[in-house]
Amino acid sequence: MLKKIRQIAAATFFLLTTLLFLDFTGTLHVLFGWMAKIQFMPAVLAANAVIIAVLIIITLLFGRIYCSVICPLGIVQDGISHVAGKRKGKKNRFRFSPPKSWLRYGMMALFIIAIVAGISICVSALDPYAAYGRIASNFFSPLYRLGNNLLAFFAERLDSYTFYSTDVWMKGWITLGIAALTLLTVGILAWRNGRTYCNTVCPVGAFLGLISRFSVFKLKIDADKCTGCRLCERNCKSSCINLKEYKIDYSRCVGCFNCAGKCKFGAIKYLPLKPDKKKNKAVLENNSEGQSLRNALSLLGLFIFAKTVKAQQLHVDGGLAVIEDKKIPNRKTPLVPPGALGAKNMKARCTACQLCVSACPNGVLRPSDRLATLMQPEMSFERGYCRPECTECSQVCPAGAIKPITPAEKTAISTGFAVWIKENCVVNTDNVQCDACERHCPTGAIIHVEAESDNGASLKIPVVNKELCIGCGACEHLCPARPFSAIYIEGNVKHHTV
Repeated sequence: MLKKIRQIAAATFFLLTTLLFLDFTGTLHVLFGWMAKIQFMPAVLAANAVIIAVLIIITLLFGRIYCSVICPLGIVQDGISHVAGKRKGKKNRFRFSPPKSWLRYGMMALFIIAIVAGISICVSALDPYAAYGRIASNFFSPLYRLGNNLLAFFAERLDSYTFYSTDVWMKGWITLGIAALTLLTVGILAWRNGRTYCNTVCPVGAFLGLISRFSVFKLKIDADKCTGCRLCERNCKSSCINLKEYKIDYSRCVGCFNCAGKCKFGAIKYLPLKPDKKKNKAVLENNSEGQSLRNALSLLGLFIFAKTVKAQQLHVDGGLAVIEDKKIPNRKTPLVPPGALGAKNMKARCTACQLCVSACPNGVLRPSDRLATLMQPEMSFERGYCRPECTECSQVCPAGAIKPITPAEKTAISTGFAVWIKENCVVNTDNVQCDACERHCPTGAIIHVEAESDNGASLKIPVVNKELCIGCGACEHLCPARPFSAIYIEGNVKHHTV
């Protein structure tokens, strides 16, 4: 029964978390966005003490339930391992293996150093939730959208608007490559040895493993009832059951209950273990397990301290003419979304999970290819601009990298400022009047003046008032100049109000 409950809960969490990365309408985020916010690393980076406390309490009560039910990357490993067992024809294919503590805690130490030092690429690569987010947004989302577009094609011919087509495009080749490498690594390890990734590479698994040693409810082997059939050990995907000594390594056990489900003699029970007060006192004073608990709590404090301190697309109708695709300008300062506060906050808190990139309806956000902020979201306006009424990215971010804002607040946040490039403007290149940038600026930051002040018949050129510009990119996106716009947005290092 416990195994079935765990499987149903895990499948529900996995399905709904995946749908958050697939949904391009924003509907599901309103109902299930909290599922992203209860992931461990986003909660730590957002300094959400309530969620962190709840996850730790759950671990202290029931063990690593987070890893077996809530973490989507853990459930992916279970799925791959299950398929591998079916394909190989070996249901009882696991065996006990000693813990690789040097690797587990080495990866956790590397992760902590990366957080403290602000090495965002390392944090993003090792966070299990962000790793799954990149897999979902790069592999599952395009297939989901293609399926939607196929339904929209047939619906249109039936004069139905139940479905509408959406663009399918690759937002970042580097991010795609990293997602593919992650999936390949996790897949190979899970295919061969079940939860190896969880118990050797994942820093969240290592941290929760330290805490789970002291959980109240634990699986216990009754040596008097055990017949030595080894079914429990051979079905343990964490390889943490040592039947020779009737012991279970609770730091690696993820509470899948495979062992209890396979035991036909009731030798394995999931019960609260009665603590021996004298023994526990000795453990806390002298034993290495007591030191492990203190270390785990110290690491959590370091996590929170480090992060607290660091505290629809518009198409241009070109008729029969061929319109050259726009190219990305060379911005000196990258643009981060409204609500991010600035580049520093984004770099410190973002896990590069790609949830905001998937949710952006205007095609503005895409993963950065800069080494310092690799895979974190940046704004660019070749496919659309950041519409003032849209706040989707700020509503879905689980890590506090993009703070929730209202449309009214967004219209007063300056993420960057427009810069006019004289050599690209059609006024100079084609000698024709154009005022596209002024007409589409939502804040009136662009006006046109005579190019020759003493000539009333002179063509007019744009002038930018940086004090009014909010960096929405409407001018850059709608500028007719190709391949580079005659006006582009340069980012503000720190956002401010206008």
